[in-house]
Amino acid sequence: MATITLKGNTIHTSGELPAVGEKVPDFELVKSDLSRVSLKEFLGSKIVLNIFPSIDTSTCATSVREFNKRAASLQNTKVLCISRDLPFAQARFCGAEGIKNVITLSDFVNGNFGKNYKLEIVDGPLAGLLSRAVIVLDEKGNVLYKEQVPEIVNEPNYQAALNAL
Repeated sequence: MATITLKGNTIHTSGELPAVGEKVPDFELVKSDLSRVSLKEFLGSKIVLNIFPSIDTSTCATSVREFNKRAASLQNTKVLCISRDLPFAQARFCGAEGIKNVITLSDFVNGNFGKNYKLEIVDGPLAGLLSRAVIVLDEKGNVLYKEQVPEIVNEPNYQAALNAL
């Protein structure tokens, strides 16, 4: 169990992020068109997993905007923005914001992504949502970089994540 904070109050996740060098588990998530997608479909490219509680909060929205801006210049890299938001909310946000360089994916169906990646918040007011984290993968799905943001209202270290590419 990882310990993080929400506005200074201690909360916990279901475990620790996958270790650097470790191969991450496959996933099945839902795209904004309601189709299903797995990690296997992105292998062959480097992958940035931008994971957060809800696109409808300011810090989460900022992370999607920031990765969208930076993703435009990345070569052979896919940025996946993952939350438990419904795909409709993700699509609405991206449409309103002109987000085109990242792919939003939802873990709403069964929460297996959050459980398998040990990112599900298990207590406090955000229980059941995903904690804020960034995981960078190589072309084969091995972890190059990971950051579990210790204070969930803070933004991730964008530059450190992109430096890992």
